Amino acid sequence: MPQNRVTIRKIREILRLAWSCGQTRQSISDSCGIGNTTVTDTLYRASAAGLSYPLPTDFDDERLERLLYPQHPRAVTSRRTPPDWASLHNELLSHKNLTLMLLWQEYKEREPSGYQYSQLCDLFRFWRGKLDLSMRQKHRAGEKMFVDYCGQTIPLVDSSTGEIRDAQAFVAVMGASNYTYAETTWSQSLADWTGSHVRTFSYFGAVPHCLVPDNLLSGVTKTCRYEPGINATYQEMATHYGTAVIPARVRKPRDKPKVEVGVQFVQRFILAGLRHHTFFSLAEANAAIRGRLELLNNRPFRKLPGTRKNRSNQSDLQRLCGVNPSSS
Repeated sequence: MPQNRVTIRKIREILRLAWSCGQTRQSISDSCGIGNTTVTDTLYRASAAGLSYPLPTDFDDERLERLLYPQHPRAVTSRRTPPDWASLHNELLSHKNLTLMLLWQEYKEREPSGYQYSQLCDLFRFWRGKLDLSMRQKHRAGEKMFVDYCGQTIPLVDSSTGEIRDAQAFVAVMGASNYTYAETTWSQSLADWTGSHVRTFSYFGAVPHCLVPDNLLSGVTKTCRYEPGINATYQEMATHYGTAVIPARVRKPRDKPKVEVGVQFVQRFILAGLRHHTFFSLAEANAAIRGRLELLNNRPFRKLPGTRKNRSNQSDLQRLCGVNPSSS
């Protein structure tokens, strides 16, 4: 028997309360002593069968049962076609008000013999659990940009003296698409920090709704869970571009897995790939980084369809309507 199937008496009561009395699904659930999901499934089946209330007088229990549950459960199970989990995942990230319930209803319209809502939720959670932590976190399109510096530096050679000076590697990652930006600067000073943000906005082609920095002194002057102190210049920059600063909490790595994974990709794919190059200026280093960055952002994901760049175009850029960085 399907997990959400209920007695015919309760089916009639659900239809009466919903279509005659106008009760909410929660009220129906409480009144009938059944789960919310079961109420939703029953109403969906009744709507799909074209029923209305009151039911026709010739609708006996057997006919109603055949109409709502037309196939033998084993036959249904053997022909179930699972949805495209990656497509569901991407749609939930790309559309702010989209729910898994609506996606399930659309799936059931295409596959009437497919999974019930509770089963689909369980399977979707299982599928999503196999993704990397940074990918399975639910970030809305255009919502957050995570920023930090790599632990690894980039050696630059003074062509006149031969002196080697280490430059810093700045990294920014969009939450929904994993779209990544990286560049090198001489320091982690406030001027370099804010300048890297401005160039990041230009590269992404839009400004996110909020910035999530680690607790670097250039961005955060006071680390506090509830009222962190934001550097005044950094706050002014955020205000100018119409965005907000929400620092990651201290010793809370789950607040910023995106940028931590982004830092790993920059170090392993970009910096490691340039290890045999000798750079004599920031411009040379950033030109080489930009080339590797394009390869990274256009490289297909292993567990999801598409690339960082096309996911950004399809999600982040469609959601964002902030200041055009190139005009500021």
